[in-house]
Amino acid sequence: MLEKNIVGRSVSRVDGFGKVMGETRYAGDLDIPGALHLKVLRSKVAHGLLKKIDASRALKIPGVIAVFTYADIPGTNSYGIIVKDQPVLTDKIRFKGDAIALVAAEDEASALAALDAIEVEVEELQPLYDVQAAMAAGAPAIHDGGNILTVTKIKRGNVEAALEQAAAVVSKRYSTQRVEHGYIETEAGIAYLENDMVIIKASTQNPHYDRRDVARVLGLPINKVRIMQTATGGGFGGKLDISVQCFLGLAALKLGRPVKMVYDRQESFVATAKRHPFIVDYTSAAAGDGKLLAVKARIVGDTGAYASYGPATLTRAAVHATGPYEVANVDIEAFCVYTNNPFSGAMRGFGTPQIAFVYESQMDLLARELQMSPLEIRRRNVLRAGSVTATGQQLVNSVGIGKTLEAAWARALEVMPGLGGEDR
Repeated sequence: MLEKNIVGRSVSRVDGFGKVMGETRYAGDLDIPGALHLKVLRSKVAHGLLKKIDASRALKIPGVIAVFTYADIPGTNSYGIIVKDQPVLTDKIRFKGDAIALVAAEDEASALAALDAIEVEVEELQPLYDVQAAMAAGAPAIHDGGNILTVTKIKRGNVEAALEQAAAVVSKRYSTQRVEHGYIETEAGIAYLENDMVIIKASTQNPHYDRRDVARVLGLPINKVRIMQTATGGGFGGKLDISVQCFLGLAALKLGRPVKMVYDRQESFVATAKRHPFIVDYTSAAAGDGKLLAVKARIVGDTGAYASYGPATLTRAAVHATGPYEVANVDIEAFCVYTNNPFSGAMRGFGTPQIAFVYESQMDLLARELQMSPLEIRRRNVLRAGSVTATGQQLVNSVGIGKTLEAAWARALEVMPGLGGEDR
């Protein structure tokens, strides 16, 4: 009999041995003879216009080969997984950490010295760090299209009528924090030219998307760019976005020499995506028997300076706002909003952990209001075969939340006798 079932078995990771033995070579471990070192000059202000940049002093430092700015981008100076709104090198600053100039030097010390020698003149603009201030009428526009990037609405039934009939109504505001992925390996890569093709080896989760954006930025046909994913030391969604790839491609193409770039920990914190902070106003209502009657939610996600995965994150939050529970009346709106904070992107189930914290807290509060156990109110509302979700999808089979709930409770009673042991 062919052994297919691996559930419940200990399975060795394909890449586990090399990592444990220290044999795996990550992007930062790769070396090419003669490679130039790249460093980025990043903005120290959150919002502003670059009025002047002078790299003449930097270029006189021994070992410094070139300094590139937005004017040196040969193609279209923007990239992004969903919305192409992030420049590689910018003259319109939107967060502390935006890339202003790229230095190529024979060694790392010379590249770092050049960063200090570049002179910039910036006209500072009013920064918007508060997501609700960014939504207000008359707020300074961070992007030309305004600060509200997307709005996702899910409407079903009559929420206001259901609230009038409810035995219990709970309304709360919740906020969740910005989170850094904190993978052990920071962003890194190398690049070189092979015949007429730009070759980039980088720590990434998204080589096929990287290829399109690098070709777009360099003004090359897509078949003139090759992205090779190196062994990746953690990502968790944080390496779905472009990091070093466009810098590497630009310098290799312009200079015709191999190049290498490695973010240190501080740069990784400053320049890469975070989990979206949410502010959620949530109302849920139930009948006297615990059955959910209505959910009303207003979800605001701070996507920071650039979209990254923001539109998808807020759409997911809206779709999952009722959780694994059946609710006949739903009024949900989710807003993806630009601010001058570090940009937010994908991170482990993006959009759902934040909203799960909200709807499960609401279930506990409703149970308390109805003097019912938290377990019992969930039993009465979980999705089953035949249930209709908030988006109108009828679930016809394989709905496992009820069995999972009972199995989890049974296991909890085994390992935590203090729960009492009674079937609550």
